[in-house]
Amino acid sequence: MGCDRNCGLIAGAVIGAVLAVFGGILMPVGDMLIGKTIKREVVLEEGTTAFKNWVKTGTTVYRQFWIFDVQNPDDVAKNSSKIKVKQRGPYTYRVRYLAKENITQDPEDHTVSFVQPNGAIFEPSLSVGTEDDNFTVLNLAVAAAPHIYQNSFVQVVLNSLIKKSKSSMFQTRSLKELLWGYKDPFLSLVPYPISTTVGVFYPYNDTVDGVYKVFNGKDNISKVAIIESYKGKRNLSYWPSYCDMINGTDAASFPPFVEKSRTLRFFSSDICRSIYAVFGSEIDLKGIPVYRFVLPANAFASPLQNPDNHCFCTEKVISNNCTSYGVLDIGKCKEGKPVYISLPHFLHASPDVSEPIEGLHPNEDEHRTYLDVEPITGFTLQFAKRLQVNILVKPARKIEALKNLKRPYIVPILWLNETGTIGDEKAEMFKTQVTGKIKLLGMVEMALLGIGVVMFVAFMISYCACKSKNGK
Repeated sequence: MGCDRNCGLIAGAVIGAVLAVFGGILMPVGDMLIGKTIKREVVLEEGTTAFKNWVKTGTTVYRQFWIFDVQNPDDVAKNSSKIKVKQRGPYTYRVRYLAKENITQDPEDHTVSFVQPNGAIFEPSLSVGTEDDNFTVLNLAVAAAPHIYQNSFVQVVLNSLIKKSKSSMFQTRSLKELLWGYKDPFLSLVPYPISTTVGVFYPYNDTVDGVYKVFNGKDNISKVAIIESYKGKRNLSYWPSYCDMINGTDAASFPPFVEKSRTLRFFSSDICRSIYAVFGSEIDLKGIPVYRFVLPANAFASPLQNPDNHCFCTEKVISNNCTSYGVLDIGKCKEGKPVYISLPHFLHASPDVSEPIEGLHPNEDEHRTYLDVEPITGFTLQFAKRLQVNILVKPARKIEALKNLKRPYIVPILWLNETGTIGDEKAEMFKTQVTGKIKLLGMVEMALLGIGVVMFVAFMISYCACKSKNGK
């Protein structure tokens, strides 16, 4: 009888040990299967999950605008006073709703090329007003004229045209005109062929961004979605080759198995450069664990603080000998126009940049850029891209509209917040197809391991107790 009982206890211990070993073996095997599945599904080729969502995003993307309405235009133009602004918004448009076009796979270098059509649909229900709302803003053409044409004689001619058109330092424009373009009265008088339409985002509707060429990840998953080349309306040839403007993905996705220590690099044609984000925190997005990566203050630092930004210090006066920070001069890829990019309300900018402007209230939570990335697949499931467009205006003795200025201003025109969040239905589908299966496999692995260990320990304790009792 004692022998049978001992045999049973030993058998139970053996079964427990087998379960524990099987659970331990299942872990690396399960991880390998998960890794293999993920690597297959994130490749940018017909039939994969990544390709379907890459061609046309399933997430509704909105771009909100806040316009800086100038409250004291006459005082600034006459006395070079501080510019008082009041932000008005949001005015919301739906963007990125069009599928990529001209998609061409290259099997030799494992890349896929495409263009991204642009379009914007106004959303009245998500806006504080209409596209016909008017604002007092800097006159874009007048401000840019002496910056582009620095010859004194040419400026005298331009001044006569500015006066004849009754243009001034500031103007009143509707939201639609300011964003998407209007026929400028001053430029319309210029006696040689130039574009007479001006707008912060002109041209946009019915245009395309690209051609982009990205790696499809077929041969090397660590390069999937990384941009190999870009040729588009943003002329990056102005930049010196060493500035390495193309670096990273388009931020819609990143190579899988993202670690917190990784720096996520992505290219934005809006600002004509690559930029980066670093890990900020872990959050739960509709039941999906994601890593939030944030744009650090160092991305807009001066070249003294961040040598990578030396390409964006193009002169010594406005930048205080390249010591100012928080703004980037991108005029070289904007046909020489004095365009500066910053975070909204000059967040993280040096005091000299914001000092001439009143009415700004930078706030980290409202004005920072972030990406919420699911770490296993590398898919961006939520994002907020926040940027401010500014125009430099300087004193110009030969142009009456600007001759009373005693200092240069980097004038904020508007800031934008482009956002997208995975929908509820797609979130449930993602959890079912990706995170749910991974969690289930992990639970099975841990359960087998746990049950095996408990059984082994329990039967061994019973066996030892029984043996001790029989020995007595």
